[in-house]
Amino acid sequence: MSTILTIPRLEMSMTEGTLTSWEVADGAEVKEGDVIYILETDKTAREIEAPASGKLIQKATPDQTYEVGTEIGEIV
Repeated sequence: MSTILTIPRLEMSMTEGTLTSWEVADGAEVKEGDVIYILETDKTAREIEAPASGKLIQKATPDQTYEVGTEIGEIV
C-alpha cells in the first residue's frame, strides 16, 4: 500500500507552501519519522517527516510553491 504525500496545512490561514528542498533522494528508502523535505510558509520553515516507511518517489520540484493538498510525492 502506498502513502500519498501532499502539502500539509501547517497554519489555519495557510493556502500554499514552498517545497524548499527534498532531504532524501528520489527512490531512496525512508523510515517513518525521517525528515524527507523542508516546507516554507510565509511565517516559518518546517521539517516534514515521513508518515510511513518505504521508497520515496518525488513528484514535485523544489523551490516551487504549491497549494495546500497538492500531491508532491509518494512512499511505496
